[in-house]
Amino acid sequence: MRPPVLYPLFAPITSLPGLGPRLGKLAERLTGPHVADILWHLPTGILDRANAPSIAEAPEGRIVTLTVRVDGHMPPVQRHRPYRVRCTDHTGEMELVFFHVKGDWLEKKLPQGSMVVVSGKVERFNGLLQMPHPDHFAPVEEGAPPQEVEAVYPLTGGLNPKPLRTAIQAALARAPELEEWQDPAWLERQGWPAWKTALTGAHDPKGEKDVNPLSPLRQRLAYDELLANQLALALVRWHQRRLAGRATVGDGALRARIQAALPYQLTGAQAQALVEIDADMAQPERMLRLLQGDVGSGKTIVALMAMATAVEAGAQAALMAPTEILARQHAESLADLADAAGIRLALLTGRDKGKARQQVLDRLASGEIDILIGTHALFQEDVAFRDLALAIIDEQHKFGVHQRLALAAKGRGVDTLVMTATPIPRTLTLTAYGDMDVSRLMEKPPGRKPVVTRAAAADRIEEVVERVAAAIKTGQRVYWVCPLVDESETVDLANATLRHATLMERLGDCVGLVHGKMKGAEKDAVMARFAAGELSVLVATTVIEVGVNVPEATIMVVEHAERFGLAQLHQLRGRVGRGERASACLLLYTAPLGETARARLDVMTSTEDGFVIAEKDLELRGAGEVLGTRQSGLPEFRMADITVHADLLATARDDASLMVARDPDLETPRGQALRVLLYLFQRDEAVKTLRSG
Repeated sequence: MRPPVLYPLFAPITSLPGLGPRLGKLAERLTGPHVADILWHLPTGILDRANAPSIAEAPEGRIVTLTVRVDGHMPPVQRHRPYRVRCTDHTGEMELVFFHVKGDWLEKKLPQGSMVVVSGKVERFNGLLQMPHPDHFAPVEEGAPPQEVEAVYPLTGGLNPKPLRTAIQAALARAPELEEWQDPAWLERQGWPAWKTALTGAHDPKGEKDVNPLSPLRQRLAYDELLANQLALALVRWHQRRLAGRATVGDGALRARIQAALPYQLTGAQAQALVEIDADMAQPERMLRLLQGDVGSGKTIVALMAMATAVEAGAQAALMAPTEILARQHAESLADLADAAGIRLALLTGRDKGKARQQVLDRLASGEIDILIGTHALFQEDVAFRDLALAIIDEQHKFGVHQRLALAAKGRGVDTLVMTATPIPRTLTLTAYGDMDVSRLMEKPPGRKPVVTRAAAADRIEEVVERVAAAIKTGQRVYWVCPLVDESETVDLANATLRHATLMERLGDCVGLVHGKMKGAEKDAVMARFAAGELSVLVATTVIEVGVNVPEATIMVVEHAERFGLAQLHQLRGRVGRGERASACLLLYTAPLGETARARLDVMTSTEDGFVIAEKDLELRGAGEVLGTRQSGLPEFRMADITVHADLLATARDDASLMVARDPDLETPRGQALRVLLYLFQRDEAVKTLRSG
């Protein structure tokens, strides 16, 4: 379905000159598998070789281009020592320094007595000016370096700048002239060039201004990427809304019983979210709403109340979770409340087989099950509802749009509510959930105790172990989180298997271990033993980040906390403070701390508000890093930086809404150009929602 004009950009990156099989793999890891991916890999700086002083005037730490005479070669006496070439001009003396020189190659390239042009960064060592590994050196008759200003790209180990630049230039040559999708008057007002002109200019900067994200070149490219993102979301939303919906209204009877069985009153935020959800469900159009709430803000009770409305209306509801642990936890936590209201609730996961599974399917199809809680198993073809009216998807970022639509397709006019416990800054909410209305739970239910958070140097670990030993004697349980599973030769970090062994020596058989390399059933068994109290300490990697609810757990220890992102630390801390006892989170760090790491730990020890933490994360690390985009489900932008281009994102959202309202199937000439834009940025799923897609 991809337009033929884009075929050259979606050829393998290994088809570009300069990238053979070995370098091609490295480039693919750095940028992505397609020619287009290397085009989105923009320079982060420049080498400015225009400065051509004499040796005496050469500024330390700067790139300069010098014309010098080669006065002598000084090969190393010992192996692993540098090779030096002494050079002079009329003002002084300097040395060119090379490492790992083989044979007489340098003597041929820089013959003694010759005049040469050299370019690179100059430094002072033992009082003498030197240029380690010049970027360019050639006989003076060949003139200055080929480019006075050269783009500097992010690299990866084993991939040098030259083959990467060669590949990028070849990719630019393949980039076609595309029909303009932007409004010409808007482009003129912004002072932005055409797409290909902007792309070529961004890879051929003439000065520092051209690598600035606010330059016209960069803003044009960032806006195109953001527009593709927002247009895709707008099309999905429009597609969802144009499908026939249904009005689902309950009489409040079941909800009143649930409310009576709760040991607390709903918070104001929960009540407001339910007002918004009820209003959506009562409309004849389909609901598409995001319920965003911090750890422990009470999203699950809101979900149950919404599902009760569907049951009151004579229909069914489904709650889908990304893991079996989370699905079982939801089923267990809601079972008593559902019983109290007379709601028939069941669980279906991939582990259910044979007769037991078939029994659930039969009861579901006949309407004997009101609410089905499950995992990906709910997508399977033989899972048929009698009348599904509401689909709730927990931790939405673990599922794609097509999976969301697949669940909604199992009923008639199904309303969709998606939930996430990942606090997301408002600007980023637009990029990931711009197709939804948003409800936020900003309060915690009564009874949730604050978690005292302290940061301490790793050399105090013995004190921490003593505290853990004392705590488990009083029936408390402890999480101990490490960043790695096994020892690493390259990174000296605490690892889970070694920490498990050392704590077993000190505390005995009450210490368990879970990590991502374990099989699901094995992991579940250890977690179940911890929840049941058979284990007092659970050593883990971040697999315990989401979905574990053990009220007796009161201490969270995180080793090498400086290596974790703010969102990860916040999610980990949310595993404790769920019961009656006071709880604590200990963040162990290895000194010295960098400025950003110190700021992260300061934020964690000063606030428990996930939304404040998320905004600070965005400020400290930028959108490319915030929340760890791969784990949070947020789109990864290559040319747009949300911290810099937030105003462009808002404009892109408005433009996308207007475009879809005017031409929802993108059939006009501009609409056809916009289809190309969607394919260019690999938003193929959005194009598939079009009638004529």
